Amino acid sequence: MNRRHALRHIALISGGLALIPSCDFSKEDILAAYENLKITATQKALIASISDSIIPAGEIKGALDLAVPDFILVMVNDCFTKENQEKFTAGLEAFPEYAEKTAGKKFADLGTKEKETLLLQGLALTGDENPEGTVLAQVGYFLSSTKRFTIQGYMVSEYIQTEIIPYSLIPGEYNGAVLIADIQKTRVNG
Repeated sequence: MNRRHALRHIALISGGLALIPSCDFSKEDILAAYENLKITATQKALIASISDSIIPAGEIKGALDLAVPDFILVMVNDCFTKENQEKFTAGLEAFPEYAEKTAGKKFADLGTKEKETLLLQGLALTGDENPEGTVLAQVGYFLSSTKRFTIQGYMVSEYIQTEIIPYSLIPGEYNGAVLIADIQKTRVNG
């Protein structure tokens, strides 16, 4: 190997090593997929956990299996006004503290029934004029928006529309001589 190349490589490596301590790795990266939202990976995981608590997997796939958390974030990013996005984000940021204060544990550490109880209590939250009331109103808004988009995203998913409740844009043919007992599957017509 050439001595000049070796010295150049050593200089580049030592310069890179000198810069590493100045880098701040304590902040969590903001997901770039959502232009208007400042959402981190842990916040997305929290939304995933909440949506999985709303529609858990059982005999059929749950909300988490159908990528509903991504649907929620896309809807908030694309369809909410700036003011509502800020309200949603503020509620998302305040929810872990609310969960720990109300249930005594982090949301992820709660059992299924405890999560359901906490979510039902959070959905009933209304705020007042003081700062604590405003935070509670934001948490309630976040949970109601998450619930609404979880149900919407779940019901319009390809899995539900093709395998569970087959969707038919145009109703099928009319046959007036069919007994109700002979009908196989329900058809949802748009």
